[in-house]
Amino acid sequence: MTRAGYTALETELKQLKSVERPAIIQAIAEARELGDLKENAEYHSAREKQGFIEGRIKELEGAIGLAEVIDPKTLSGTIKFGATVTLVDEDTDEEKTWQIVGQHEASVEKGLLNIKSPIARALIGKDEGDSVEVNTPGGSKSYEILSIAYK
Repeated sequence: MTRAGYTALETELKQLKSVERPAIIQAIAEARELGDLKENAEYHSAREKQGFIEGRIKELEGAIGLAEVIDPKTLSGTIKFGATVTLVDEDTDEEKTWQIVGQHEASVEKGLLNIKSPIARALIGKDEGDSVEVNTPGGSKSYEILSIAYK
């Protein structure tokens, strides 16, 4: 995982533990005061949210505990984890830039591509100027690698 991804997970974990968890405990306490718990929608909603928060806390703690932080700036050469790759779709001439990151920090909207995705797997080990064929759920795509950077 990159340093930025690790920091984002730590920030989310701190937010959940210091803000969200106490708030939901307070909401459950207030809902209990309203009476009969069988028909208390506020109570059931708060308990459901508590379950989600506790599950997310465990997931984040596990990811952080197992994380190996890699600084892409120390890397070079062919495409590997941490590379920022600019591609051009050989059919539409549309350019896209992706950074290959770990699964917990991936976000297509932010240009962060999960290393386990079909595109990332096809790019690993390739170099500038290479063409890659990617089988995606939407069909087969051909890309040319325009540039590789390690930022």
